[in-house]
Amino acid sequence: MADYVIETWELSKQYEGRGGCKNVTLQVPRGSVFGFLGQNGAGKSTFVRTLLGLLHPTGGKGVMLGEPIGSVESRQKVGYLPELFRYPDWLTGQQLLEHHAELCGLSSSTRKTVIRDVVARVGLAGREKERIRGYSKGMQQRIGLACALLSDPELIFLDEPTSALDPIGRKEVRELIAELRDQGKTIFLNSHLLSEMESVCDHVGIIHRGELVVHGEWKKLNAVLPQVELTLGNDSEAALEQLPSFVQQKSRVKSEAELEQWLVTLDGEGRVPQLLEALLARGVAVHEVVRKRQSLEEVFLYWVQRKEGEAHVADHENHV
Repeated sequence: MADYVIETWELSKQYEGRGGCKNVTLQVPRGSVFGFLGQNGAGKSTFVRTLLGLLHPTGGKGVMLGEPIGSVESRQKVGYLPELFRYPDWLTGQQLLEHHAELCGLSSSTRKTVIRDVVARVGLAGREKERIRGYSKGMQQRIGLACALLSDPELIFLDEPTSALDPIGRKEVRELIAELRDQGKTIFLNSHLLSEMESVCDHVGIIHRGELVVHGEWKKLNAVLPQVELTLGNDSEAALEQLPSFVQQKSRVKSEAELEQWLVTLDGEGRVPQLLEALLARGVAVHEVVRKRQSLEEVFLYWVQRKEGEAHVADHENHV
């Protein structure tokens, strides 16, 4: 039986029957980086705040770290960096962390060491004694991340954790997330930056207009038919026109003096050997075959567009 840190069953939080999230049923495996994907206003932050007990659900139920959501017990080993973070700007970073350490119940004997360690981990060493009013947005995001890590949580919610960071800062946060996962921690990550999510996430959930469309290991959420990139001899076009029907589409990517590159879409997995056999039987010189890896953006767009198509059909049937 899989070990999940979050499980929900038809969890809903709506406002007068609208908006928010509706009937979300999902599982988040322990020790994973779970990316929650959706357009602005899709219900991502509402769902997170409902899990954390900051909002009361209007339906369904959930369990977090083995405890019912909304309970104090469910939050004891949780860290949280909200999207809209605001800190008292008259405090220094050090003072903010000391207040948070006290709220987390850290003993006075360990606070200094813990604060020093988290400041170093988020890249603020040497800046912690400056007032927050002098911090850039990126530095404020880093100090917020430090607050989320203070209690050494098992489960960490990060809502748009790199939105204010430059490319170097984003890379550092990605490396930190990977480090936390390797320590066995679970990270629940909200972000609209799909390229950021792709590089760190194991599992994803896609939410659209408040409803969960799909969730699972994102590389197994087949979004498009399999594609291969072929490098062939430059006399290949006529032979490609004669390929069997399992070749759905083909397009020339690049043409050089002696070689041509083609992108070929097949009708299912396991067709590559048959494709090579068909090409060789027609005398085509095959120089290279590379399976095209689908991106997280392709996965996301496929499932959202599919959901939109289903909704359009249902709406049409309701009006017939």
